[in-house]
Amino acid sequence: MDIQTLTFIIVGLTFAVYIGIAIWSRAGSTHDFYVASGGVNPVANGMATAADWMSAASFISMAGLISFMGYDGAVYLMGWTGGYVLLALCLAPYLRKFGKFTVPAFIGDRYYSNTARTVAVICAVFVCFTYVAGQMRGVGVVFSRFLEVDITAGVIIGMAIVFFYAVLGGMKGITYTQVAQYCVLICAYLVPAIFISIMMTGHVIPQIGFGAELNDGSGTYLLDKLDGLSTELGFAEYTSGTKSTIDVFFITAALMVGTAGLPHVIVRFFTVPKVRDARKSAGWALLFIALLYTTAPAIATFARVNMIDTINGPEAQGTAYEEAPSWISNWESTGLISWEDKNGDGKMFYSGDERNEMNIDRDIMVLANPEIADLPAWVIALVAAGGIAAALSTSAGLLLVISTSISHDLLKRNLMPNISDKQELMYARIASGVAVCIAGYLGINPPGFVAQVVAFAFGLAASSFFPAIILGIFSKRMNKEGAIAGMVSGISFTAAYIIYFKFINPAGNIPENWWFGISPEGIGTLGMLLNFAVAITVARFTADAPRDVQAMVADIRFPKGAGAASAH
Repeated sequence: MDIQTLTFIIVGLTFAVYIGIAIWSRAGSTHDFYVASGGVNPVANGMATAADWMSAASFISMAGLISFMGYDGAVYLMGWTGGYVLLALCLAPYLRKFGKFTVPAFIGDRYYSNTARTVAVICAVFVCFTYVAGQMRGVGVVFSRFLEVDITAGVIIGMAIVFFYAVLGGMKGITYTQVAQYCVLICAYLVPAIFISIMMTGHVIPQIGFGAELNDGSGTYLLDKLDGLSTELGFAEYTSGTKSTIDVFFITAALMVGTAGLPHVIVRFFTVPKVRDARKSAGWALLFIALLYTTAPAIATFARVNMIDTINGPEAQGTAYEEAPSWISNWESTGLISWEDKNGDGKMFYSGDERNEMNIDRDIMVLANPEIADLPAWVIALVAAGGIAAALSTSAGLLLVISTSISHDLLKRNLMPNISDKQELMYARIASGVAVCIAGYLGINPPGFVAQVVAFAFGLAASSFFPAIILGIFSKRMNKEGAIAGMVSGISFTAAYIIYFKFINPAGNIPENWWFGISPEGIGTLGMLLNFAVAITVARFTADAPRDVQAMVADIRFPKGAGAASAH
């Protein structure tokens, strides 16, 4: 059976499961729609959180970035993993005790201001749309190859699926769908990694194979071979970094603290019955996340070595285009790989200097990895299903945050306080539908690679929400004026920096032109520091928070008790 047929079967079966779960767990109330009535088992919630967390950036793009960037790609591993630990241990219990299931609800009530709530809604929508653009792009990349459609059609198919189960089931449907999606994506990630590790090093565990000797009898370690290939072909040494220390620090910090401000992850801690269950689900999620994140460097290295050997041939003299393996022509049809015969010899050659004739999109590396290694067709189809599961799971969570922010925090709490529960649910579903359409457009016209776009979203979250949440929990005196001024200044500065270098002057997006050597991916850390500085300064010259608010802040520092999620 060919790859496309198997892909249709496996992906079709997973879609049937997702849709079936959405119908089975259809939300009947706003409490179901927003937090699944707070009745999810901690282990199931851990899986759902992991699927929510491990987006297309983690599944599709992160290993591709590491494969091309080498050591420099470790900033994504460190930032995203460390960020989840920061969120789970330092913020989630306090937010859970506070009892509000959205970030704008927390900010609106903590800072006793509908203006603060509205600013938070705008920030949440801005962050989520930036994030979801990367997910929709990931869906398009997967479909464009394995269903043999163009990226635009792939994004539209993904939009339809997400719309169905996110709008119908809300958080209840999304949670149980994400449990299934986690099972699919982690199997899809680990199975090819195990196969290739055995083939290249003889080790079943990819993390061990990553640092082991090749089993070709040469006695050469895998990373030593890749370092040699990289320098020989004009690339930087794979295990050495080229980024400046300050940029590495700022990108890692932006990804870490941005995590703490991501609304779609925070809301997960309200879907379990108690604060204790929230802690348990955080621990389970960290274990489930670690399975993928510790495997990513191995997949990146396996794919890089096999790709170079396949394109350049065993003697590094190039491979005749007519004899090229099928994976090259398959991906050429999507436009994500191209070949230019510069010297007219009819051979493909891949290098990091003027000899290079191949243009390869880094977002294809995980998806193409099984094909490059010549694994069975069912493994290739499984990886396609995993990539789709990763992108759809996070897209659904983000779209739910957008709809919740608009229907609950903006309409119910601000503009239309008298609407009924049924009307609020209707507006939430309408907002989800509109959000799906906008997300699809951004997926068709993305501002960068999947992981790069996601990094921008984390920077925006870091510069807007993180200071407001931290100060709201740990500073009793922080007032609404400081929080509002901080959020507006932080996200405005960060967004302006990213927009300038990505849209207005993309040609000038080089280290020499960056402020203090900080790239757009890391500028969120500087925006966060600006937010803190503005918020604290403004608060110092304005009245302290009311006494009842200060008492409330003192109470939530001790996250004990049920802390049931509240919509009021």
